[in-house]
Amino acid sequence: MIIAPSLLAADLGYLADEIKKITAAKADWIHLDIMDGHFVPNLSFGPDFLKLIKKHTHLPCDVHLMCSSPEIILDHFLEAGADNITLHAELGKKAHTLIEKIRGSGCLAGISINPPTPFEEAIPFLSEIDLLLIMTVNPGYGGQKFISENISKLKMATKWKKLNKKKFILEVDGGINFESMKECVKAGADALVSGTTIFRSENYKEAIHKMRLIAQDVCKIDLQK
Repeated sequence: MIIAPSLLAADLGYLADEIKKITAAKADWIHLDIMDGHFVPNLSFGPDFLKLIKKHTHLPCDVHLMCSSPEIILDHFLEAGADNITLHAELGKKAHTLIEKIRGSGCLAGISINPPTPFEEAIPFLSEIDLLLIMTVNPGYGGQKFISENISKLKMATKWKKLNKKKFILEVDGGINFESMKECVKAGADALVSGTTIFRSENYKEAIHKMRLIAQDVCKIDLQK
């Protein structure tokens, strides 16, 4: 199970310390939500922020471009050292060209769908990507409540992967805590993005370890059925 703490929930006044602590806590990835104030009603980080992060960690940086025109900033994030870059299926056909560019750079490419978007809109991209991100909150702000109806999309994605013998990572983001993650893992999630649950805990390492144990227990129960 890949655990990817979301920096949106970190104490940005102590960014370097937060990154070092989350690295020492044995997270797998660091997740960055890049918001343009248009595709989502908020603004967040730029490529210089990513450059700063890379100075303080060896962990892969998982960049989620919540942007209407990601082509404007894509090169900057590639140059800044992004390891994974995820776009949105809601962008339509232009996402295909951008996915090709991301993968051509040696970076993993992902596609994401928002809660109102049906799983079927992701299907045209699934043979091109390394990662599918299912949003379980409406993107734009951290700390939102998990929308359980999106579990059905995780199940559909898992079924599609098996039927088509694909190996893309199935990632989930939004309201992921010690309870909501159980249904996600059971539905086939490979990667969990969690912000508030990790960064508001007293001990990051213990929180991440607890997530791993829960994931292991869920998988064991599922295998025994």
